Amino acid sequence: MWQPEPGWLALPGGSSASTVGVWRTVLGDQPVVVKRLAAPAEHDPAELGDPRHFAYWRRAADVVTTGLVTSTPGLRSPRLAAVEEDVEGITITEEWVEDAALSGLFVAHALGRFAGAQLTPTPWLARNQLRDRMARVEHRGGWKTLERTTVADVAAHLWSRRHELLAAADALVQVPMHGDAIPANLPGREGDDVVAIDWSTLGTGPVGADLGYYALAAREDLEPLLDAYLMGLPDGLATREEVTLGARVSAVYTVLNRAEWALARVAGGEGALAGKFRHPSVAPHLRALQRQFAHIEALVER
Repeated sequence: MWQPEPGWLALPGGSSASTVGVWRTVLGDQPVVVKRLAAPAEHDPAELGDPRHFAYWRRAADVVTTGLVTSTPGLRSPRLAAVEEDVEGITITEEWVEDAALSGLFVAHALGRFAGAQLTPTPWLARNQLRDRMARVEHRGGWKTLERTTVADVAAHLWSRRHELLAAADALVQVPMHGDAIPANLPGREGDDVVAIDWSTLGTGPVGADLGYYALAAREDLEPLLDAYLMGLPDGLATREEVTLGARVSAVYTVLNRAEWALARVAGGEGALAGKFRHPSVAPHLRALQRQFAHIEALVER
C-alpha cells in the first residue's frame, strides 16, 4: 500500500475525489511537491472514469506525461515533473513553484493569452465543466437553502433560466481553460507568463469562463480584470460583450453554487438560518456573492 515518506510536509488542497494528499519535500537540492491520486474503485462515481468530465481522475497525470501545457502562452505548467503509476493509483512529482504575489491584472492578462493557445487535441480534455457542476447541484435538489434567504427570488429566476444561460455561454467561442483558476493555483511567474499548478481540470470552455471563476477570489473587481483579459486575448477571437457574458455566467452560477453549498452545511443546526450568515465557513461565500450583485442583476435582465 502506498504511503507518504516520513518527513514530508502535508499541504492543503487536493479537493478532488481522487486526491489522496499533497506534500512538500526535497529531492536532492530541488524542492518538490508530491501529489497522490487513487485509482477509482468499483463503487466510485462513474464520472471519475469519464475523460471529458472535470472530475476525471488521472487528467493531472496526463498533463504531465504529454507536456501539453509546458510552453503555452500566458499560463504554463511546471517543466520539471514526473509520473509514477501503480495498481493503486498515480504519484505526481513536480518542482515547487514559489509564490510571486501576482496582481490580479497580471493574471487576467495571462488568462487572456492562454485563451488563445492552440492545444493539441486529446480525448481527456474536460468539456462542459459548468454544466457538469450544475448537474451535481441539480442532483442534490438545486438551490434549496438559498430559497430561505433574501436572494430567494433572484436565485429562483436564475435557476429556472440555467439551461438558457448555459446554452448562451456554450454558443461562445470555446477556448483553452485551466478550469480551477483560483489564486492559489496561479502562483508563479516566468517573464510574462504565469506558472500554474493543479491542472486536473484542464479543458476547453466559453471564452471568459476562467476569468469569471478567477474574479470570485481576486482583489480586483471584474471590470478591470476584463480589460486586462481583453488586452491578452488574440485580436478577433471574441468581442468584449462575448467575453463579459462568458465571465458573468461562470462567476454568477459558481458563486451561487458555493453559497448554497456553504449554507446547506450549517442549515440543519439549531437556530434560524439568518443567524448563521456570519459563520466562518459561510461568511466568505456570502461576501463573494455580494460582490457579484451587479453581474447577477445583468443576467437577470438579459
